[in-house]
Amino acid sequence: MSDQVETTTPVASGGGADPNAAVKMVGKGVNVYYGDAHAIKDVSIDILDKTVTAFIGPSGCGKSTFLRCLNRMNDTIDVARITGTIELDGQNIYDKNIDPVQLRARVGMVFQKPNPFPKSIYDNVAYGPRIHGLVANKADLDVIVESSLRRAAMWDEVKDRLDQPGTGLSGGQQQRLCIARAIATAPEVLLMDEPASALDPIATAKIEELIDELRENYSIVIVTHSMQQAARVSQKTAFFHLGILVEYDDTSKIFTNPTDQRTQDYITGRFG
Repeated sequence: MSDQVETTTPVASGGGADPNAAVKMVGKGVNVYYGDAHAIKDVSIDILDKTVTAFIGPSGCGKSTFLRCLNRMNDTIDVARITGTIELDGQNIYDKNIDPVQLRARVGMVFQKPNPFPKSIYDNVAYGPRIHGLVANKADLDVIVESSLRRAAMWDEVKDRLDQPGTGLSGGQQQRLCIARAIATAPEVLLMDEPASALDPIATAKIEELIDELRENYSIVIVTHSMQQAARVSQKTAFFHLGILVEYDDTSKIFTNPTDQRTQDYITGRFG
């Protein structure tokens, strides 16, 4: 998908967040450095439970970098250095006693390009519960695989071919398989980095429908280049620009009455 911004202001159908929603994750004064490059600058944000939060902004603005902070994926980059704190249910996820592998079971991630393992459909979904020791026997695993595929709205499509390779599915099905794989470890937060940018419009619509259903059970954070998509699926929107969190508010407010002129300029297509 191109990085061009739509020139019509999106209408926010996702609306605003539930005013009673609990805070699930908190970022306080987060900075990210890649060597000498200062990629994220003093970002503080509250991410709500059972809410879809969209990160928007031009390419290279830091939205994916900040997303990767939320489950310590930046730990895998040698030159990355993070300061500040990020809390999950009040606990700093960068505390030295926190195991990043266990953290990623609680904060799942779906990437831009569908990346099923070169295994069967069943084994793709079963992988997480197996490595995290979440099941005692095959019967328990069967239940998790079926329920995860049902939640990802694909059980009826694949129930008769669970032993076939996940890589043989269509692009949209592969991405839903990756979502099933992510939720099989019963995460509390689901991070999605442009989950539909490699998909056609019909598959994208299915992913967006799925996101709307999943927010009943998860806190979801989605990075998207499509402001139309942000307006459709999210209740909260954060606008990033040059590594700074410029504005964070209810999606309906961001798209109809933003506080900052930079936000206004971006959503109306004046830059991006």
